[in-house]
Amino acid sequence: MLAKRIIPCLDIKDGQTVKGIHFEGIKAVGDPVELAKWYSEEGADELVLLDITATQEARKTTKDLVKRIASEINIPFTIGGGISTVEDAAILLAHGADKVSINSSAIKNPDLINQLSTRFGSQFVVVAIDARQENGQWAVKSAGGRVDTDKELFTWAKEAEERGAGEILFTSMDHDGTKSGFANQALRHLHETLTIPVIASGGAGCQKDFVDTFVEGKADAALAASIFHYKEVAIPDLKSYLRQNSVPVRTI
Repeated sequence: MLAKRIIPCLDIKDGQTVKGIHFEGIKAVGDPVELAKWYSEEGADELVLLDITATQEARKTTKDLVKRIASEINIPFTIGGGISTVEDAAILLAHGADKVSINSSAIKNPDLINQLSTRFGSQFVVVAIDARQENGQWAVKSAGGRVDTDKELFTWAKEAEERGAGEILFTSMDHDGTKSGFANQALRHLHETLTIPVIASGGAGCQKDFVDTFVEGKADAALAASIFHYKEVAIPDLKSYLRQNSVPVRTI
């Protein structure tokens, strides 16, 4: 079994790291550059930074923030928010990002996945999917969960893979910020549907939740925000706990 990855997520709004519940009730929790540096030193495997209002406000993710973070950390990081063209991605890559995450722009223009994969390689392209359960299926949302789409989680994830996505970042809006555990049944189905890695997001509340998503959900990586931001779970302790429960993780 390949080593599982632990990925803190920094949701960025107005230059600050923020966190909410069910994508609402947003509160500031710190400076993104300082947090990124701290997580790198703590032993995080990767970072994900999402400008959560870039699409809604029709603006681009700031390249200056990407450059500042890249200069302070020594682990891979993914940047998302407001990326709608190959040129947008190229600028972020040139300023230090290792991968880009696309969500609403991919829903609006699925061929963007093909274009990015062709230009940079599939390993550079993360397709993020926000979904919640409605009428017995996982309904995909766009614009930070604010807008309905006609897409369903599993078929959209498979299309993204076929178009060249290197990873799927699935956030359960039903679980987001609740600390009630990840959506492991849906994650396991994604694992069985796809051949590319799946990152679990939404619902981390304790160390056991990570064991469950790796063992039951078959996730390749687990992303969390508030439990790391508020120091409820320390990454070195989490990795030790995972090893004790026979989950392979990278050494710090």
